[in-house]
This record gives sequence, structure tokens and C-alpha cells, in this order.
Amino acid sequence: MAKDGRATGRSIFDVLLVLEAALFLILTRLALFALPFRRISPFLGVHLQTSSEQLSSRTEWCARRVGRGIHFAFLRLPWHSTCLVQAIAAMMMLRRRGEASTLYIGVGRENETFGAHAWLRSGQFIVTGGDEKDKFKVLSSFMQPGRQESIPDTEADV
Repeated sequence: MAKDGRATGRSIFDVLLVLEAALFLILTRLALFALPFRRISPFLGVHLQTSSEQLSSRTEWCARRVGRGIHFAFLRLPWHSTCLVQAIAAMMMLRRRGEASTLYIGVGRENETFGAHAWLRSGQFIVTGGDEKDKFKVLSSFMQPGRQESIPDTEADV
């Protein structure tokens, strides 16, 4: 309830979603701080692959909720979570729900300086990092298959 006695409109599920997002943001930040990226990248999915852009209503609903949870948790944590931390945390939350996603890492140049950005897509919906993604060229991607998708076979049948 608000200070003036009005209901805030948040359900227990919204609160749990933000707590889950905060936990994944914390764990992701700790992992990126403690481990080199080459140790983390195998857990991100299939390198240089992308998930389907077809979006079921369930996938869209999950992607929107996860994106909203990450956003609200990000605003309430006492430190800044980078775009990479947010994208990996959202990817892990979607993975828990059996939804496919693709994490993109891009580079761009602005005013004589190079920058990097990460964003996450599930179906056609950009879960995190969508505001800045058009300023960057995709350098790498990691595909996390969903429940219905399987990991593509990268070796030819002999």
C-alpha cells in the first residue's frame, strides 16, 4: 500500500518477478566480475546462431514480463548494471521459463570513441537494450534455444 493508504496495484507475482530479476542481476554481475568472459560464454548458448523471430503469445508475454522485471530491479539496485549484465540476466530468466532468446553484442563508433552494447531479443521482441541497439553493428550473438527449439547441428553428417 502507498503511504496514503491506496493500493499500489502490485501483485505478489510482480514482487517475486522483481526479486528474481534482482537476484539474476546480482549473480550475473558477480560472475562477470570474477570470471573471464571466455569462461562465461559457453553458458550463454550457441555462438553465432540466432533464435527464431516467430513470436507466440506465450513467448511475447514472458519476454515482456522479464523485460519489465529487469527494468524495475535495475532501477532499485544501488549500483549500475551494464547492458551486458541486464541482457545475460534476462536471458537466464527466459531460459528458466523455456523461452528461446538471442543475446547480441555490438560495437559502434561515436565522436572518435568506440563503444559496445548488448541487447536481448526473444521472438521479435527486444527484451533489454532496445533503445540503443540501432547505433551498433552486431559483432557476436549467442542463441539460447527454447523448449520447442533444438540446438542446430553445426557439423555436417558424414
